[in-house]
Amino acid sequence: MSPEHDDTPIPLAPGEHPPVPGALKVSSTDYAGARHSSRTKSRKQALDILFEAELRDESIDSVLERRMQEGDTGVREYTREIIDGYKEHGRAVDDRIADSLAGDWTLGRMPRIDRNLARIAVWEIDYTEIPTHAVISEALELANELSTDESVTFLNGMLSKAASARDS
Repeated sequence: MSPEHDDTPIPLAPGEHPPVPGALKVSSTDYAGARHSSRTKSRKQALDILFEAELRDESIDSVLERRMQEGDTGVREYTREIIDGYKEHGRAVDDRIADSLAGDWTLGRMPRIDRNLARIAVWEIDYTEIPTHAVISEALELANELSTDESVTFLNGMLSKAASARDS
């Protein structure tokens, strides 16, 4: 689901004004009808849980418990594997990410979405049999959908370095 971007300006409709002076209207990808695989949905659910735990400065278990109390229909099986795997190996995963960052980047400096996507991907690279290229591709697809324009390139480099370090 790698969208093609067309940066050709689209003419404004009669009476339409740019939100800021000089802004251009360009096409974008509408993910409203996007269909994700079951595993992608599980990764996305794990990302939501990790993100929320970090944002609220709560344990992952607290987030899961609150979600159940609020009527969440449950956690997917693969989401549970990711969450349990990160809870068990979180320090090692975070160390691998930190070792794979370039320059003066730190784990804490990374955008929260990117940091948690990296946690999921590095856990999958190190602790599952999923092919590395598939793990990285999935992480980049979610970054493309959910994070900044620079995130895909940043995560691609960092995850490739993490995968190479593991293979050596």
